[in-house]
Amino acid sequence: MSKQYLTTHTIDHAHPTDIFSLGTTPTQILSASGSSSIRIHSTNNPDFPLSQTLEKVHKLGCHHLTTSRNGQVAASVGFGGEVKIWGVQDAQWSESRKIVDGSKAGEIWAIALSEDGQYLAATSFDGRINVWDYLADGAKIREFETKGSFGMSIDLSADGRFTASGHENGGIYIFNNDTGRLFQSLPSLVKPVRAVAFSPGGKLLAAAGDSKVIALYDVSSGEQVANLTGHGAWIFSLDWSNSGEYLLSGAFDGKAKVWSIEQRTCVATHTETEKTLWSVKWLPKTGRNEGFATAGANRSISFYREATGG
Repeated sequence: MSKQYLTTHTIDHAHPTDIFSLGTTPTQILSASGSSSIRIHSTNNPDFPLSQTLEKVHKLGCHHLTTSRNGQVAASVGFGGEVKIWGVQDAQWSESRKIVDGSKAGEIWAIALSEDGQYLAATSFDGRINVWDYLADGAKIREFETKGSFGMSIDLSADGRFTASGHENGGIYIFNNDTGRLFQSLPSLVKPVRAVAFSPGGKLLAAAGDSKVIALYDVSSGEQVANLTGHGAWIFSLDWSNSGEYLLSGAFDGKAKVWSIEQRTCVATHTETEKTLWSVKWLPKTGRNEGFATAGANRSISFYREATGG
C-alpha cells in the first residue's frame, strides 16, 4: 500500500549555504547550515514564517543540530568545535550552556539529545563516544571507546539509557549509559554508517549510509531483522515517525523515502531536488495527517503533508 504526500510549501534560500541539519519541536523547526546562524520557523502557520534568527552562533558554520523530543532543549556543534546548548521560553531560544571539554575543531561530530533533553551524546573523529548530563552542570558522565574509527552518526534512546553510534568503518555499537559498558556490537554494514536512529519505543535501531540499504536491528538481541532496499545513493538522514510505524530517509541524490515498518517496504518516494538531502524530519502531526520536511544542498526547506486524512 502506497502513501501520497504533497509539497505544501518551500522556503527558498532559507540559508545562504547548504543546510546540514534540521530539528523539530511541537511548534517549530530549527535549521543549521554552513553559515554562522541558526534559523527558527513556526510550524503552526502553513507559510512556516521565520520567527527567530540566532545570529553568529558558529563562526565557521554548523554541521549538526538536534532537538529533544519534548521540544525544550536544542544543541548545535560548529566546524570550529564549539558545542552549544539552547533552551526555549515563550517560543524564543537562547543559549543556556556550552560544552567546553573536547571542543577542538573537528573533534566532535554528530550529536543527539535524549527525549527530555537531560543527556547529550556526541561522536568524535577518533571513535570516542561522550555523554554529558545537562542537569549536572554539563558534566561528562560517560566516555565510551570503539575501535577508533570516525563516529559519523549517533542517537540516544528516548529514556536516555542507550547510546548508538555508526562509524566510518561500518561499525555499529550500542552502549548502556547506566552501566557504562558496551551493550551490543551489531553486524557491520561494511561501508560508512552516516545515520542511526532508535525507534520511539527503543525496540529497533535503524542504520544506513554508503551501502544504500537501511538495516533494522533488534536492540535487545542485536539481531538484524530486516533490510530496507530501494535507495540508489548514499543515505544521510533517518527519522522515525512518532508512532514508530514509518521511517523517513534522505539521500545523496535528493530522494526522500517513507518506509512502512510493518510491510518492510517503501510506501512513498519524493524528489524536490536532485541535490543532496542532508537532513529529513517528521513534523508534528496535525489531525490524522502526517508531514515531513527536507533540507540540503539546494539551501531550501521543503514541507510535505499526507494527501489523505483530515
